Amino acid sequence: MWVRSVQDAEPRYDEALRLATGVESDGWQWWAASMQVVNPVARYRFLLEVPGRDDVGNTYWTLNAQGLFPRDTSDYHDFRLTTAGPAPAWSRGSVMYQVFPDRFARSVAAAGRPIPDWAVPCDWDTPVQGVGPDASKQFYGGDLAGVRERLDHLVNLGVGILYLTPFFPARSNHRYDASTFEHVDPLLGGDAALSELVDAAHARGLKVMGDLTANHTGDGHEWFRRAQADPDSPEADYYYFNDDHTGYESWWDVPSLPKLNWASEGLREAFVTGEDSVVAHWLKPPFNLDGWRIDVGNMTGRLGAQDLNREVARLIRDRIRQVNPEALLLAEETSDAGPDFDGFGWQGAMTYSNFTRPVWQWLVDDAARVDFFGTPLERPNRIDAAGLLATHRDLASAFSWPVRNTTMNALNTHDTARAASVMIAGGPVVAATLAFTLPGIPVMFAGDEFGLRGTSGEFSRTPMPWGDPAGVVTDLQAAYAALAALRRTSSALRDGALRWLVADGDVLAFVRESPQESLLVVTLRAPVRDLSADTLCLGEQERRAMAGAPPVFATGGHFTDEPIVDLAGPGAYIWRLPGVGVS
Repeated sequence: MWVRSVQDAEPRYDEALRLATGVESDGWQWWAASMQVVNPVARYRFLLEVPGRDDVGNTYWTLNAQGLFPRDTSDYHDFRLTTAGPAPAWSRGSVMYQVFPDRFARSVAAAGRPIPDWAVPCDWDTPVQGVGPDASKQFYGGDLAGVRERLDHLVNLGVGILYLTPFFPARSNHRYDASTFEHVDPLLGGDAALSELVDAAHARGLKVMGDLTANHTGDGHEWFRRAQADPDSPEADYYYFNDDHTGYESWWDVPSLPKLNWASEGLREAFVTGEDSVVAHWLKPPFNLDGWRIDVGNMTGRLGAQDLNREVARLIRDRIRQVNPEALLLAEETSDAGPDFDGFGWQGAMTYSNFTRPVWQWLVDDAARVDFFGTPLERPNRIDAAGLLATHRDLASAFSWPVRNTTMNALNTHDTARAASVMIAGGPVVAATLAFTLPGIPVMFAGDEFGLRGTSGEFSRTPMPWGDPAGVVTDLQAAYAALAALRRTSSALRDGALRWLVADGDVLAFVRESPQESLLVVTLRAPVRDLSADTLCLGEQERRAMAGAPPVFATGGHFTDEPIVDLAGPGAYIWRLPGVGVS
């Protein structure tokens, strides 16, 4: 066995030595090697030589972050060790809960606020219009005081991070078209409501993250209005105007969302580097946010031949660390996030490519008709467990381990269809088990715990069914709370390694392992009656641990001394096993 590292773009090989340990009788062999790190991002893989048998020559295997191959592979998929500073420790083991403020909860004070001229007022039980000109104008009046009043619900679910979509004034219910970054929307209760919410969350041990549009503003934004009115204004170069100042670049050619030009030094100061910049202001007292999620981070700083994305990401990261070294910086990336997430800028990705999409494809209900992330398909194309694993490995392989642990594992969000509308019956709990047990931050979108449905992002923004049993489609609160408790207390899930065991048709199984404990996770798309400890390559110590105790999480099934021969599905099962380490 050798470690192949790339030093100044040149491959080098360091031989690994086999260690004599006391656990080899249980199937383990341990090897150790050293490698020299000379670059900020060090790439490495393992090369294994396996002795031949029956007159067959030795065989050679490459092991990288994408898997095991009997051939040479691209350096792109090598493991990565970086000098980037780590994400805050509180992000490990945390569960994130996403709130779309207009649809979460409405306080008594909300009734006395005037309805804005752009809005279509709705009662809390008014059906959501997912299409048409009123989709972004339906106004339900949820506010930050309403969120504060429901914080105990989040605590009971085991949530550790409250993520709020934008809270700035705008002319839409989603507020991604901000008209200023200086104040909280009065419709949400204003600045005082945010500081009171954060204080109340912190008192319960919750972190609070905000949502920033670093790629664009609204066309009603004070910066844009000054820039459009006066080509000589300080804000004129914050945006991309044409030569005669009659047109401008916008997000996806949507004129209400003019695009920001990060080549502007004035914009950089106002948004990031200034003493009271947008990024810094809300991290300081009296608001004390614990971090930012950056909307369309993949597009920020990019237009045609101009690519300032990494520069902007590092600029924001450095400023956040100056204000609060314990704040977290995440960014949206809707496709392959690997190239943009080296850990030196964005610390983790809100992405759908390596987790959400393949999990949907594995658990898809053939009768579903949903928006599959803007593709021309009428629903996710069905894949087996091997396809899920191959996709996940392929699109997570470019992440360093710290970035992978800080990347969001979302079943769905406010921008997607709901998992309950995509998946087979029982599928959302299977998907949630994967979200909570794989490396990354598990994400709940408000209403997942009630089984809410929706065929697109707009349709998924359903008001929460507080006090309305008829509005609860499937009550999953107990399952989410149990998974969150396990996530919070397990060293294997918080800091452990990952070992894949089975990816075959309806079965996906793996182990998260640490010196203190290991967790065996078995997820099923359908019932399985022939899965054994031999299939999972479990050692004697692991077999005895499983036979002596029931699963610590299970959705059903029959268990005997050979505990996994008859498992109900769709289902998810987790066993606690002994820790793994060199003895």
